[in-house]
Amino acid sequence: MEKTCSLLVHFDKGTPALANEIKEALEGHDDAAKVDAMKKAVMLLLNGETLPQLFITIVRYVLPSEDHTVQKLLLLYLEIIEKTDSRGKILPEMILICQNLRNNLQHPNEYIRGVTLRFLCRLNETEIIEPLIPSILANLEHRHPYIRRNAILAVMAIYKLPQGDQLLVDAPEMIEKVLSTEADQSAKRNAFLMLFTCAQERAVNYLLTHVDRVAEWGELLQMVVLDLIRKVCRANKGEKGKYIKIIISLLNVPSAAVIYECAGTLVSLSSAPTAIRAAANTYCQLLLSQSDNNVKLIVLDRLNELKVSHREIIVDMIMDVLRALSSPNHDIRRKTLDIVLDLITPRNINEVVLTLKKEVVKTQSGELEKDGEYRQMLIQAIHSCAIKFPEVASTVVHLLMDFLGDSNVASAMDVAVFVREIIETNPKLRVSIITRLLDTFYQIRSARVCSCALWIISEYCLSLSEVESGISTIKQCLGDLPFYTASEEGDTKDSSKKSQQVNSITVSSKRPAILADGTYATQSAASETAFSPPTVVNTTSASGNLRSLLLTGDFFLGAVVACTLTKLVLRLTEVQPSKSEVNKASTQVLLIIVSMLQLGKSSFLPHPIDNDSNDRIVLCVRLLCNPSEEIKKIWLQSCRESFVQMLADKQLRETEELKAKAQVSYAQPDDLIDFYHLKSRKGMSQLELEDEVQDDLKRATGEFIKEGDAANKLNRILQLTGFSDPVYAEAYVTVNHYDIVLDVTVINRTKETLQNLCLELATMGDLKLVERPQNYTLAPESSKQIKANIKVSSTETGVIFGNIVYETSNVMERTVIVLNDIHIDIMDYISPAVCSDAAFRTMWAEFEWENKVAVNTVIQDEKEFLEHIMKSTNMKCLTAPSALEGDCGFLAANLYAKSVFGEDALVNLSVEKQGDGKLSGYIRIRSKTQGIALSLGDKITLKQKGGA
Repeated sequence: MEKTCSLLVHFDKGTPALANEIKEALEGHDDAAKVDAMKKAVMLLLNGETLPQLFITIVRYVLPSEDHTVQKLLLLYLEIIEKTDSRGKILPEMILICQNLRNNLQHPNEYIRGVTLRFLCRLNETEIIEPLIPSILANLEHRHPYIRRNAILAVMAIYKLPQGDQLLVDAPEMIEKVLSTEADQSAKRNAFLMLFTCAQERAVNYLLTHVDRVAEWGELLQMVVLDLIRKVCRANKGEKGKYIKIIISLLNVPSAAVIYECAGTLVSLSSAPTAIRAAANTYCQLLLSQSDNNVKLIVLDRLNELKVSHREIIVDMIMDVLRALSSPNHDIRRKTLDIVLDLITPRNINEVVLTLKKEVVKTQSGELEKDGEYRQMLIQAIHSCAIKFPEVASTVVHLLMDFLGDSNVASAMDVAVFVREIIETNPKLRVSIITRLLDTFYQIRSARVCSCALWIISEYCLSLSEVESGISTIKQCLGDLPFYTASEEGDTKDSSKKSQQVNSITVSSKRPAILADGTYATQSAASETAFSPPTVVNTTSASGNLRSLLLTGDFFLGAVVACTLTKLVLRLTEVQPSKSEVNKASTQVLLIIVSMLQLGKSSFLPHPIDNDSNDRIVLCVRLLCNPSEEIKKIWLQSCRESFVQMLADKQLRETEELKAKAQVSYAQPDDLIDFYHLKSRKGMSQLELEDEVQDDLKRATGEFIKEGDAANKLNRILQLTGFSDPVYAEAYVTVNHYDIVLDVTVINRTKETLQNLCLELATMGDLKLVERPQNYTLAPESSKQIKANIKVSSTETGVIFGNIVYETSNVMERTVIVLNDIHIDIMDYISPAVCSDAAFRTMWAEFEWENKVAVNTVIQDEKEFLEHIMKSTNMKCLTAPSALEGDCGFLAANLYAKSVFGEDALVNLSVEKQGDGKLSGYIRIRSKTQGIALSLGDKITLKQKGGA
C-alpha cells in the first residue's frame, strides 16, 4: 500500500537498500551517512515497506542528533510510520516520540522549533498532541516571528481535528489577541487565516473594525481578506455592498497579485457597471505593467470573459486593450486582436484601424525576425474591419497594396484576397484600386499572388483605358517574345555535342562550363569563345515578374495569364468601337499564348507543360479565334456571379457563427422580479443600487437559468453495480477541461453495517487518479457520496475501472464487488471550430498522423451521411453549403474541430454513390498527435453504420 507524505522523493527501484545496511549507517557517528540512511528509509516506507526493526535504532541514535538535516528527515519518518495498532490505539513506543517532540518545542534553536511545529500540523493522533499543547501555546509568544507563525498554524491544525475544539477550547480567542498585537505580516496572515477557517465571525468582526487600514496590510493578509469576502458574500448576498467597498479600496495597492484577485472578486460578486468597469481598468493596467507573457495571456483571458458577459463596458476600453500589441510575443498579439475584433463598433472603428495601420507601418522596418507573421495578422484584422465596416476600406486598401510584393507569401496573399473582396463590396473604390494594382503589379514575385491579381485585373478592368492598360501591363511583365529562340535550343544540343568532342580530344587547359540545360561540359580554353553557353532571351528579373515565373516551369500561372488576356480582349470588343484595334490586340494576345505553348512543349525546360494547363491555354486560343456570345457571357458574367455567391456564403456562415455564440436566455413565467424603484434606498450606495438593477435585468431575461442542465445530468449517470448486488453504486461523471470528477453514490442494501468500505479505482490511458478515496463505515440501508478526481492529459480514449471493497462484522474476510468500466468519450474533449481553407491545407500538409477509415454505412444519401458524421464526431463542416448543392453522385467535404488541449482534428470526407445505391469512399483523419487520430477513427467506425 502506498502511503502519503508531504515530501515527494524519487525512488530507484532497481537498487533497493537493505534494512541491515540502513541500520549500520544510523548507528554510526557520521551525520552524512545518517542523512543518506534516513533518505533510504523514507523511500522504502513510501513504497510499501514496513521496516519495524528500524524504529528503536532511530530512537537511540537519530533522536539525539543535533544535525538539522537529520532532524528534518526524522520528522518525515515520524510522519509516515504507523502510530496506531489494528484497533486504532496509540503504540506504546510513541511515548518516546512525545518526549522528543516536547524537547524540540523547547529547543534553543529556532529552526528546530519551527520544523517541529510544522510537523505537528500534519499529525492526526490527539493522544500524541495533547501533552504538547502547553509547549505549543508558549511558542505563540516567542520573540522570533518564524516560530510564532508556525505555532499559529499548529494551533489551527489541532483545532480542526475531530476533537480539537476540546483540546484547545479558547483557541480562537487566543489567536484574536495574537492578531491584534502581532507585527510580523506572515504571522498576522496565519492568525487571520485561522480565524477565517475556524471562527469566521471573529474574522469578519476584525475586518470590519479595521476596514480603514486594510489597504495598509501586507500582501499575504490582503489575499486572505479577499478569500473571506468571497466566502461571506456567497453565503449572504445581501451584505456584499459593504465588502465591495473594501475590494475597491484594495484596487490601488501596489501588489499586482492583490489587484488581480480584487478584479476577479469584483466580477464574481457584482454585475454593476461601476464594478465591472473598475475590474476591466485593473486588467488593462496589469496588461501594460506586467512583463511576464504568461501573466498577460491570463489577463487577456479574463478580459475575453468580460467581453462575453459585459460587452458594452469593454467596448469603451478597446484602445487600452490594443496597447498590448506592443508586446513582441505573437500569442499575446493574436489574442489581443481576437478580442478587439469582437469589440468594434461604428464609434471606435476609425481609431482601431488607425492603430492597426501604424502597426503595419512599423513592421516595414524589418528589425524583428517575425515581422512578416505579425504583418499577416494585422492584414487579416484590417480585412475583418473592412468587411464589417466598408467605409474604412478606402483608408487602408492603398496602404496594404504596397505589400503585394512582400517576401512573406502568406502576408502578400492575404492582401490580394482582401483587395479582391473590397473591390467587389466597394464599387466606388474600383477605379483607384485597379489603377494602383496596375502600377504595383510588376513588384509581385509570388505565383499565387500573381494569379489572384490577374483575376482582379481580368474582372474589374471595365473601361477602355483600363483594359488597354491591363493588356499593356501584362505584356511588359512578360517581356519580349519569343521566350526563347529555336536556334538556342539547337545551339544547346550542338554545344553539348561539340563540348563532348573537345572533352575527348583536348588534354590540357580544360575547365568545366555550365550549359543552358544545367549540365556540365568540359571545354578547352582555345575553344571557349566558340562554345560559350547560350542565353535565354531577357531572362533577368528586370524583364518582368511573369516571365521569370514562367521560365521556372509554372504553367498554371501561364494558364491564368492566358485566361486574363482572353477576358480582356473579350471585354475590349464591348468597349472599343474600332474593330481594327480589337483585331490587333487579339493578334498580339494570340502570339503571347502560342509562345507559352511553344515554351511548354520545348525541351528547354526540364518539365513539359501539364495537360490541364495545356487544355486551358488551347481553349483560350479557340475562343479568341472563334468567339461566341454564349461563351462571352460565361467568361465575362458568370465568373463574377460565382464570386459574389461565394462572398454571400461566407457572410452567411459568419452570421450563423455569431448567432451560435450568442447566449439564449429564457425566463420562467413565475420568476420573481424585484422593482428596485419601489425599494427603500436608505443606506445603499450607488454601486449597490446598480447591482440591484443588473440582478433584476438578469432575472427578467433568464440569464440565471441554465436550460437543459437537469437533462444533461441524467445522461451522464452511469450504473456501476447490479441491482442484486449488496452494494449499489452509480456515478455522475463531470468532464472538465483537464480533469474528470466522479460523484459516486454508494447505497448499502443490506441489514448489516459495512466497515472499511473503500472505492478502489484504476485507470488506463492518459488518465491519472489524483487521490485515493478514504474508507467509510456505512450503516444498514444508508447511502454515501464519494468523490474521485481524475486528471486528463490528452484526448486519447481512456477507461476507468475498479471495485468496491468492504468488511462486515459477521465475516472477517473482505468482500469485493467489481464495478462496470467507465469509458471516457473523446467527444467530451473536442468541440466544433472554424479555420480558413488556407490554414486547413497548411495543417493537412504538416500533420504526420493519419487514420484512413473506409465508408461502410446503410445510409444512401451523401448529404445525410455527412450530417450523420458531423453529429457523431462533433465537428464543423468548413465546405461552403453552395459547394455541396446539387445531386452529382459524389461529395467531398472538410471537417474541423479543436480539443480542449489545443489539438487540431482534421477530417476529409470523400464519398461516391455506386450503381446499387450504396455509398463508398474514405474518411481520412489527420492530427498532430496519434491519440486523437486513433480515437476519432474508432468513433467514426463505431457510429457510421447508424442512420441516426
